[in-house]
Formats: sequence, C-alpha cells, structure tokens
Amino acid sequence: MIIGIDLGGMSAKAALLAQGQLKGKSRVATSASASAEQTALSLAELALQVAEKANKSMDDVQAIGIGAPGVVNSAGGEVVSWTNFGWKNVPLAALVRKYTGKNVFVLNDANAAALGEARYGAGKRFSDSILLTLGTGIGSGVILNGKLFEGFRSAGTEMGHVVIRQDGERCTCGRRGCFERYASASALIRMTRDKMVSDPASAMWRYAASPDDADGRTVFLALKEGDAAAREVLEGYIAALGEGIANIVNAFRPQAVILGGGISAEGETLLVPLRKYVYPRLYVSAEYAPLEICCAALGNDAGLYGAAEYAFSRL
Repeated sequence: MIIGIDLGGMSAKAALLAQGQLKGKSRVATSASASAEQTALSLAELALQVAEKANKSMDDVQAIGIGAPGVVNSAGGEVVSWTNFGWKNVPLAALVRKYTGKNVFVLNDANAAALGEARYGAGKRFSDSILLTLGTGIGSGVILNGKLFEGFRSAGTEMGHVVIRQDGERCTCGRRGCFERYASASALIRMTRDKMVSDPASAMWRYAASPDDADGRTVFLALKEGDAAAREVLEGYIAALGEGIANIVNAFRPQAVILGGGISAEGETLLVPLRKYVYPRLYVSAEYAPLEICCAALGNDAGLYGAAEYAFSRL
C-alpha cells in the first residue's frame, strides 16, 4: 500500500493506492507563506489522515510518493526550484521522511501525471506515451519502454518550452516562441479574447459578456452555432498545438500522445481536426508507426496514481 500526494500551490491532495484503487482521499491547504518544514509536516499529517480514512494504519503503508511542481531532482528527492513558493534545493523527501518514518520519493508533478495515465489511464495500452497537460502553461511527461524518462538529473522533457516560432512572442521562461505560449489553455483564451475584440458580431459574445469573461469553453460553445470567428480561432489554435505535437512525435515517436487539462473535455471536437493536422506532418507515416492522439482518462487523480506508482517502482 502506497500513499500518493499531489502537491500544489493552494492545496495538496492525497490518497492510498491499494490494488489499483485510490482510497481515503483527502486534502490540506498549502501556502507560499509556510516554510518548507511546515509544508512537509502538513504533508505528513495528510498522509496519516488518508491512512485513517482508508481504515489502515501507517504501519500498513510501504512508502509515500509526492508529485511536486517545479524542477525536481527525483534521485535525491529534492525540489531544486519552485518559483511560486520560492523554494530552492528543498530536501522534501527527507523532511517528510523525518515526520513519517516512511520511504518517501518525489518527482515532478507533470511526470507523475504522465506515469499515472500510463499505468492506470489512457496510456495503459501503450509502452510509449507522452502526456501534455494544457493549462496555464503546458506540462509534459514522457514514458518510453514502459518507464518514465526524465532526462539528466530529472531536468528534461519540458515540452512546453520547445520553440515553434523563432523570434515569436516572449514566454515566461524568457525565450521567444515557446510551444506553451501558443498552445496552452491560456493561449486559447488569449486568442478568443482578441477575436472577440476584432469581431463584435461573433457568437462568442453570447457566451462571454466581455472578452475578460471568456474562458477555454467559449470558442467551443460558439463553434456549435457554426460561428466563423470561433472556427478561425480554433483553426489557429489547432495549428499551433499540432505543430508542437508533430515536433515532439518526430523526436520520441510514442504510440500515443495524451492530452490533459480542461480543454481535453472537448473530446473529438478537439481531436478530429488535431489528428488531421498532425498525421500528414509526421516524418515517418502513421501507417507505418501508428500514433494515437487521445484525451486523458484520470482527470485530477492522475498525479495521485503516478506519485504512488513512482514510489512503488523505487522500493
């Protein structure tokens, strides 16, 4: 029995993974104002709470896995850098181990989600898969030959920062033209708002009282009415998302690219045009090396599954 924890900027959630099922789900608030030591103590208390809710003792728990934001050195269980909390070289695994007495393993949260989908979700039919989470930015994780690939010192697979437009818009990372600048959910919302401003007759105005009220669903709702402006926005977004996916597939050639995040709830409305864009742009044809482009299955639980699975793999 393994406890998986998904650490976030406003809360941490946890569950006990036993026989492929999550049990005893619980969460606790987190804050950048708390010290790393205080956060670690909260996570230890959360683990105990989860075990109790699952009617188990901590003696039954073999290990704890934690998916954490930022740059994570998984070999050492250390959060090298987490900008939102101002963490630098925080030995998170050691801190939580001190309060629980358990083996504790830490990995990047996007990698945890990718591993969760690979083992228990949309990727379980494949040995090679890549998860792209479309949110404020683009999170990513790579599974090759059934194993999580992290790169040297766990510093790799930052797909959101592959450049798709040289000298393009400036990204939060400081470079220009990054994939996430054009293909994240934030990018889609920005494109939607710009189009609303330039086209006051668009049906998108019926679903958002002002451009500031537009969200990731606005363009899809207007598209159902056959709105030309919404179609133009989606075509531009698909081109950016598809360009990045084609580049990633040409580099790793997975069997599946799995899309997560709120936009993935649009399902085939998103996937059909995306497949049409990507497949002709692959260096090796999809007929020879089939590629599935699909949506994630585990939702917000992917990180819990993956963190627990990672801990189990390290025992």
